[in-house]
Amino acid sequence: MTIFRTGCARAADIVNLDLGPRTDLEIEERLRSDTGAERLTAIDRRLIRDMDDMRLVSARHIDPFQQALRASRLQKLARMNLATHVGGDSWRLDADLATTLRRIGERGDIIRTMQRDLSARNLERASADRVIYDPAAADARPIVGRVLSRGLADEHADRHYLLIDGIDGRAHYTPLGKGEAVGAIPLDAVVRITPRGGGIRAADRTIVAVAAAHSGRYTIDAHLKHDPSATESFAETHVRRLEAIRRVMRSLEREPDGAWIITPDHLEKVERFEARQLRERPVSLEMLSVVPLESLVVAEAATWLDRDLIAGTSVPIRDAGFGRDVNAARELRRQWLIAEQLAEEQDGRTVYRRNLLAALQRRELLRVGARLSEELRLPFTEAKTGDQVQGRLVRAVEMTSGRHALIERSRDFTLVPWRDMLERHVGKSVAGIVRESGISWTIGRQRSGPSIS
Repeated sequence: MTIFRTGCARAADIVNLDLGPRTDLEIEERLRSDTGAERLTAIDRRLIRDMDDMRLVSARHIDPFQQALRASRLQKLARMNLATHVGGDSWRLDADLATTLRRIGERGDIIRTMQRDLSARNLERASADRVIYDPAAADARPIVGRVLSRGLADEHADRHYLLIDGIDGRAHYTPLGKGEAVGAIPLDAVVRITPRGGGIRAADRTIVAVAAAHSGRYTIDAHLKHDPSATESFAETHVRRLEAIRRVMRSLEREPDGAWIITPDHLEKVERFEARQLRERPVSLEMLSVVPLESLVVAEAATWLDRDLIAGTSVPIRDAGFGRDVNAARELRRQWLIAEQLAEEQDGRTVYRRNLLAALQRRELLRVGARLSEELRLPFTEAKTGDQVQGRLVRAVEMTSGRHALIERSRDFTLVPWRDMLERHVGKSVAGIVRESGISWTIGRQRSGPSIS
């Protein structure tokens, strides 16, 4: 009995570090359970601490209770190919023991999280159809699906995840990175997740080349002199690149006259910036629909289903899970478009009207404009190609056809397609010209202000 109490007392030193005070019985049960755990445990940390330079450790211990734990744990590690018995009481631990066990433990946590979130939505997915999405994998492909849940993967690091019910019939646990990097995402919204690229861009090399020819300084004027074929708006994209790097790295210097000091190690700074960006936001998220799939079937708006029907899906749809729901919705939407005379069947195939998307988008635009007109007590004016748009950017308006910017003027307001860069200019004066491909924006009232095409 004395021996057992001594063993538990020493074991308590290990367990209490992780879990706080526990009774002797709780400590014994926890440590016995840990011997078979597939994660990094307190016993593993003690073994790692005790191993020598050759990664050898002994199962023997002065305390019989501790010795039993060590022997049992080493046998489990051997079955996991993380330890090798070299004779007697000696074992050699794997060089990556701690890292491997942490990774296995994290995977187990993720699997339990997926099961919990699926159960909360009353959904069943086979084990083979539960996937942990790794955007850094060489074979990583975009995924399309509905958002089942969003949660914290690591509260201390503010790392979030999405559980996506994919059109491939599988549930994907998807790392989002820093929560602050991704805005609100409605449940049941349909999204496309794409691995983010990294590395040095052509713009970075151009900046270095321009600076090298101008005493280590980069300016728009220097860029235009270096490359007479470049436009001012094109050169401004390089300035925005420098501003983005400076906001994160704070290692770039800009002189009072606006010139950027480009040091010889600039491309190394870019690589560090890109590596940090990938850690904080490993994927790009495109909102395909803010409303649930079932609401798209009869929506008088240009929907993701319409674009998918016209252009064809870029991601295979499997007749299982959410993929089956999407196939059914596509067929119902096709029938609705035919009934609305926006499509017709010819020789066994469906032909869609050329202006289908524009017609549906205009229907929604006029409907939302009328609703907002009552709210704002201002008339709505539709912005057409070639029109100049100038006014105060009030807010973003979520529409089935896509997010729009509400621009308020002295006597009316208008709605135009949203751009992510407008987020930081809400409440400010903006101006732009409506083009078929989008809007060329100028932020601020001054004509020489920064423009965004």
